[in-house]
Amino acid sequence: MKAVMIDEYGGLDRVRYGEHPEPKLGPDQVLVRTRAAGVNPVDWKIVGGGLDPWFEVHFPVVLGWDLAGVVERTGPAVSEFAPGDEVVGYVREDHIQRGTFAELVAAPVRTLAPKPRNVTWAQAAGLPLAGLTAYQALRHVLGVTSGDVVLVHAAAGGVGSLAVQIAKALGAARVIGTASQRNHEYLRSLGAEPVEYGDGLAERVRSLVPEGPSAILDLVGGETLRASVDLVSSPGRVASIVEPGVAGTRYHFVRPDPDDLRELVRLVEAGRLEITVDATYPLAEARAALEHNRRGHTRGKVVVEVAG
Repeated sequence: MKAVMIDEYGGLDRVRYGEHPEPKLGPDQVLVRTRAAGVNPVDWKIVGGGLDPWFEVHFPVVLGWDLAGVVERTGPAVSEFAPGDEVVGYVREDHIQRGTFAELVAAPVRTLAPKPRNVTWAQAAGLPLAGLTAYQALRHVLGVTSGDVVLVHAAAGGVGSLAVQIAKALGAARVIGTASQRNHEYLRSLGAEPVEYGDGLAERVRSLVPEGPSAILDLVGGETLRASVDLVSSPGRVASIVEPGVAGTRYHFVRPDPDDLRELVRLVEAGRLEITVDATYPLAEARAALEHNRRGHTRGKVVVEVAG
């Protein structure tokens, strides 16, 4: 099968497209023929060795953790899916070796949910990792509920654009999102009140919410995260997916959860969660997709498409 992989750590010049053995199918796994795979910062961080302290890594590594595709076969212990089912998945295992930038993926059943019926393959592939990150941080870590005022940093990106909508779906009274000026109308279309990031951010937020937001989701880190500790009106309700160990905040690393993923699918099918795709690339040009994602300032998701 065709796949995108690395044979060693390095720069994006190490990423290659070529032949790779088809994956073996374990008893708790589902063999999926990939139609599209979302691109995330974790993918180019893996290339550079950024996750080596946390995961056992076995080369060659097929890149990618997001998936949308069609079930080809199921392992003998799987009853949840059948051949022909359309699925999405955040296919992160406990080691790094078999990714989703490939024509075939053996995905643990715990990583999958039915594909939303009302979106394209590219949109579906942009949902799992980014959507779960936003949903778990907002619901499980911050406990966002009716009446909250939520601030989302970097609200126009892949995670941020979904977080704005999920916060509204959870009952937030107001959602404020930081973004560059060019993305302010986009944020308004998602239901957020836009604020320019950069120097003076805290003052601009307080001009909208004098008492401060009741919950803050940080997708930036650094000084933005530290300023959020003083800005939030409810101490301890600051979550970051970027930087662990900052006093007054909680760090969140997204985990596969089929129930959470099914809830996201439900929101998409109910028209309450829109997945924006900034750009698509064919599998053979996955390196360019990674470069696009690493440059930042995307509006929504970058996606790799695999020929059906």
